[in-house]
Amino acid sequence: DAHSQGEVVACLEKGLVKEAEETDPRIQVSDQCKKAILRVAELSSDDFHLDRHLYFACRDDRERFCENTQAGEGRVYKCLFNHKFEESMSEKCRDALTTRQKLIAQDYKVSYSLAKSCKSDLKKYRCNVENLPRSREARLSYLLMCLESAVHRGRQVSSECQGEMLDYRRMLMEDFSLSPEIILSCRGEIEHHCSGLHRKGRTLHCLMKVVRGEKGNVGLNCQQALQTLIQETDPGADYRIDRALNEACESVIQTACKHIRSGDPMILSCLMEHLYTEKMVEDCEHRLLELQYFISRDWKLDTVLYRKCQGDASRLCHTHGWNETSELMPPGAVFSCLYRHAYRTEEQGRRLSRECRAEVQRILHQRAMDVKLDPALQDKCMIDLGKWCSEKTETGQELECLQDHLDDLVSDCRDIVGNLTELESEDIQIEALLMRACEPIIQTFCHEVADNQIDSGDLMECLIQNKHQKEMNEKCAIGVTHFQLVQMKDFRFSYKFKMACKEDVLKLCPNIKKKVDVVICLSTTVRNDTLQDAKEHRVSLKCRKQLRVEELEMTEDIRLEPELYEACKSDIKNYCQNVPYGNAQIIECLKEIKKQLSTRCHQKVFKLQETEMMDPELDYTLMRVCKQMIKRFCPEADSKNMLQCLKQNKNSEVMDPKCKQMITKRQITQNTDYRLNPVLRKACKADIPKFCQNILNRAKDDTELEGQVISCLKLKYADQRLSPDCEDQIRVIIQESALDYRLDPQLQMHCSEEISNLCAEEAAAQEQTGQVEECLKVNLLKIKTEMCKKEVLNMLKESKADIFVDPVLHTACALDIKHHCAAIPPGRGRQMSCLMEALEDKRVRLQPECKKRLNDRIEMWSYAAKVAPAEGFSDLAMQVMTSPSKNYILSVITVGICVLFLIGLMCGRITKRVTRELKDR
Repeated sequence: DAHSQGEVVACLEKGLVKEAEETDPRIQVSDQCKKAILRVAELSSDDFHLDRHLYFACRDDRERFCENTQAGEGRVYKCLFNHKFEESMSEKCRDALTTRQKLIAQDYKVSYSLAKSCKSDLKKYRCNVENLPRSREARLSYLLMCLESAVHRGRQVSSECQGEMLDYRRMLMEDFSLSPEIILSCRGEIEHHCSGLHRKGRTLHCLMKVVRGEKGNVGLNCQQALQTLIQETDPGADYRIDRALNEACESVIQTACKHIRSGDPMILSCLMEHLYTEKMVEDCEHRLLELQYFISRDWKLDTVLYRKCQGDASRLCHTHGWNETSELMPPGAVFSCLYRHAYRTEEQGRRLSRECRAEVQRILHQRAMDVKLDPALQDKCMIDLGKWCSEKTETGQELECLQDHLDDLVSDCRDIVGNLTELESEDIQIEALLMRACEPIIQTFCHEVADNQIDSGDLMECLIQNKHQKEMNEKCAIGVTHFQLVQMKDFRFSYKFKMACKEDVLKLCPNIKKKVDVVICLSTTVRNDTLQDAKEHRVSLKCRKQLRVEELEMTEDIRLEPELYEACKSDIKNYCQNVPYGNAQIIECLKEIKKQLSTRCHQKVFKLQETEMMDPELDYTLMRVCKQMIKRFCPEADSKNMLQCLKQNKNSEVMDPKCKQMITKRQITQNTDYRLNPVLRKACKADIPKFCQNILNRAKDDTELEGQVISCLKLKYADQRLSPDCEDQIRVIIQESALDYRLDPQLQMHCSEEISNLCAEEAAAQEQTGQVEECLKVNLLKIKTEMCKKEVLNMLKESKADIFVDPVLHTACALDIKHHCAAIPPGRGRQMSCLMEALEDKRVRLQPECKKRLNDRIEMWSYAAKVAPAEGFSDLAMQVMTSPSKNYILSVITVGICVLFLIGLMCGRITKRVTRELKDR
């Protein structure tokens, strides 16, 4: 009968809850009627038999689900509530239960067990103050917020009351329809995106998913209603409140978080730590991120964070109570305030307590997993994320994308990303995904710095130093390189560099922001102060030390030197496309094909080589390949003299072949241009303009000299006209190039065809010991090219000046020099003259090989004299001394001198007699 007492009450109850769910209700229930309806519901809260409509609707379901539950004290209601979403629950009963729950949401006294269990706590914590309107103080949400606030402040709330609160918080999370604000504010979103998903909290999670931006847009009112509901239910305090999350993540909790007590707030944190790992399942991942999206927008919803930081937040950020808000410090701004104080130094003022700082770091680690968990970042960067990063959908890619496009971002977004990057540079452990990828490297090489409570940039520095260890995996290497590239955009992104040099930058490089430009500015200042022997360096000692670290790190990857990279981009694509960037391999590739490079790239590579030769420690490849040899041969050597030291020990028996090969490469480079050999440049600074000015005049500023200046100096060495220091350096170069033709760029350039045709076998030898040079000398008559012939003749001329520059002859005559010329000092052709005299002296018996080689050289010199006449007196004297007709020529010259002497005497006596006669007059 529709007019029975129970049905009328049920009809009024439905009208009451429907009115709360509509913006403009057609029928409004009067306040007196509302009170009467709620009072009737309250009176029936003890025994479900008293709610006639619900009793008849749920009679069979009670027998099915709650057969053993005794009536009274609201026990049957609670039992039926727990089974509300069972498949076998009748729709009629489910509707009646939902109406009952909605009444409880409007007035907590409709729940007998809740009102009884929490009566004393409500009174104790003034949750029933008289001056509040009845409708507000009676609402379940108000009760929950008031008592939760007491719990979060550390106040004692009875266990019975907390148990009841847990049940009703879970109830609100399970069924969105119990919250009128959700129905009012999210009706359109539910109909459009989430219809048919109302069971077990699925509709709420669907709405959360929409708010996260995965399925469309959502209104601000709906978003606010969801945020309020999350605060009321507080699932951050106990994950079990969120049934959808609990069911989705049960297997993950059992495996990954089994060491944590069930219901502990740290379960959520544990799940976040296992996000994107093998233990995480997809459904759990989605539910977790949907909930964390809202928790991240109100710092109070992370129970552990609030507990550890509420004192600091009140002291430093002027926050209010758990359930109070402030327009000056909205919930989302509190965490920003906390993390700004978390990384302050003692000099910068007030800092967080150690416990709070640890929690802030934990939250930062978790937020780094997904940009949507950082409210400020998502809010300020929404447009830029759509513009630049729409295709970057994989884990962690969005933040990397924003960092890559830092210069293109709008101002507010750029500031947020810049601040976050600056924070990462101090504590790279915030980058949880990178830390996970780099864990093997950290455990092996960086565990000491990783264990430090305060990172201060040490961990990233360690990872960079060990980037090319064999244990390094691809993901970690890519992550570390990306961070290095981001650091180049602003010197503040390198924490150690920033802290060591910020005062120097303000003083010496005030308007420079990019790290590479700051490094150049500071290193130029250091170099100028060093060259000018300044009494006091303008750059502080701590900055100079860190500057060195930054310079060395930049040499490892061409992308860390933006100017060089931009200049050579097309050349890299054309010539080094398949070469990896790391380990300076691209730079090495460009050096090897230097002649083929575009003009701009060639100039930049030459400039780089000039810098590296001035300071070989900046030559990453040399330092890497010769690391052990430097330890063996040059442990005490200054960084500026490292290459010189390696060159001196190059031919040692214990020299590593790979290092020897690298040293030879660098020698070849040095011999192409005197500017790449700082030692030679210094020793010959007076000789070069004196003897080779014409070459310098012809050369352009931006072109290499292809060894012309060194060839010029070699000729003057043969003429014995160089200064002692320059002579010593040229002698070393001639000796080295006499053993390896590749060290003579002019010879290699002009005789490449002859070497291929006449000396191919010698050129192919693994170890060069002067065979190619000897081959060219022997085949001098076969050489057709004038320039090549000239180079070989120059070699012969040089060998006259010093036997040491003719390795084949020196090796053949080593014993004879020891026996016959030991007392004669080397240089200026003295030992060569000694051997020639010994060859002429029939009493001296030379070694057969030495005798043969000397005779060969005499023939070559004779031919050279015919082909290339003497260019100077010293050259003429040398040709005479080495001529087969030496005795005859010397006799003729002696007779000629004697005749001239006699004529001089006669003329002298005649002039003397004439002078005396004039005097006598």
